[in-house]
Amino acid sequence: RVRYANGRLEYRDDAPPTLEWPFPDPMGPRPVIGEFSMADVVTVPSHLRIPEVRSYMTVEAARDLSSPETPSPAPTEESGRSDQTFLVDVVVRSGGTERRAVATGQDIYAVTAPLAVEAVDRILTERTRTVGVASAGEIFDAPDFLRALSPHVSVDLRA
Repeated sequence: RVRYANGRLEYRDDAPPTLEWPFPDPMGPRPVIGEFSMADVVTVPSHLRIPEVRSYMTVEAARDLSSPETPSPAPTEESGRSDQTFLVDVVVRSGGTERRAVATGQDIYAVTAPLAVEAVDRILTERTRTVGVASAGEIFDAPDFLRALSPHVSVDLRA
């Protein structure tokens, strides 16, 4: 796995840590796999001066993703979306200050198209912070971008 710690990428082959994460309601505390390699490990430090990025995945979701017995999501409405729900919980800590953002929605795969369309629209209409090769967090104002995804995603930005 890959993690970002001590201001640099580290490659690890030991067992990842497991712990319990205090997800907000209605999900509540869940066991998670720590140092779960995701794109954030590379994209976040590409534009923010931070010493560490920690990514977690619930044990249940990781098991479902890796199991050949996990069925494909079944459509439950005319639009083709499944009834699966998702919750992304982001916590940023600096000194004694903590900020949290929570994004929730239905059928995370159905959110992919609105994300891509919103990004392309903002690029074509020159509503970006920078040009060239950059991560989404660097190109777009994150709160404004996430709010534009409503009704696909509900975003709660907490202090």
